[in-house]
Amino acid sequence: MRTTVLWRLPGGAATRETAVVSRPSPSDRPRHAPPMDLEELRAFLSVVETGSFLGAERALRMPRATVRRRVEALEARAGVPLLDRTPQGLTATEAGAVLVTRGRQMIQEASALVASVRELGREPSGVLRVLLPQGLPPHALVPLFAMLRDAYPKLTVHARMSHDPVSGLLDDVDLAVHFGERSPPGPWVSYEVLRLREHLVAHAEYLAAHGTPTTLHDLHAHELFAWEMVGEDPRVLPLWSGGTLAVEPSFVTGDIHLLRQVMLARRGIALLPDAELPDPYTEPGEVVTVLRDVVGRARALRVVVPSVLAEVPKVKAVMRHVRAWADAAT
Repeated sequence: MRTTVLWRLPGGAATRETAVVSRPSPSDRPRHAPPMDLEELRAFLSVVETGSFLGAERALRMPRATVRRRVEALEARAGVPLLDRTPQGLTATEAGAVLVTRGRQMIQEASALVASVRELGREPSGVLRVLLPQGLPPHALVPLFAMLRDAYPKLTVHARMSHDPVSGLLDDVDLAVHFGERSPPGPWVSYEVLRLREHLVAHAEYLAAHGTPTTLHDLHAHELFAWEMVGEDPRVLPLWSGGTLAVEPSFVTGDIHLLRQVMLARRGIALLPDAELPDPYTEPGEVVTVLRDVVGRARALRVVVPSVLAEVPKVKAVMRHVRAWADAAT
């Protein structure tokens, strides 16, 4: 805009000059970024988790264009790129990785806050979202499900299986069950509910046909099946003495139930975690432990709950029943 400036010269004389003075337009003035939108954050986290907008579209069950628009809006708020395109898919940039770490907890905290307020003073109801290790034997889970249904008829259990239940984005999980001595790093509350024996088992008819191993050397003459635990080598058998035995299993899987079924088909000897609960699908003496005091180890079964959900009434009530079930099982 133009403005006139009056200059007073030495001696008292005055002169006028017209100059152009620039003032910032409203669009140039600094603004405070609006608060973060949790739906934008959820879309971004899903893209990082799945590695693509297509994967996030499927996981969130929303149009891909909506996912993309929300991520772009979040990048605009942040003022920096949050995603990199790599041969393996979309990954978080350095700035995006910082947002991922805190963002997951923010989503959980928001969900937990709403759930805590909604459920106070009420009988547990709604959906309990549970993540379980792949292949847990059904006969071990049915009594727990029956106990929960009898105690809380308004509660629906939504169970999903995973090879690695405590990895990845867990904002849609109320509790996760996993094998291990320690809970995973992060904001978790962890409970050990069972102590299992991991040992070799075989069908009695298989052993009658092929002989029962009495030494570690004898195992090399048998078909061996191995359970693949995350982060462990299935070609190594644990020994109660603390050592290990290298083997070449002919079948490896992370699915415990599948491994047990192959063993029950009289195909070989399997290394399995076993709570030694009564199995209604087998006859007494049908499954035989092999080298009971030689091969095996103790294995913990743990329940982990995101710390932000630990005080949600529904989760607290369910954990009481989980402990009661575990006590009855042992």
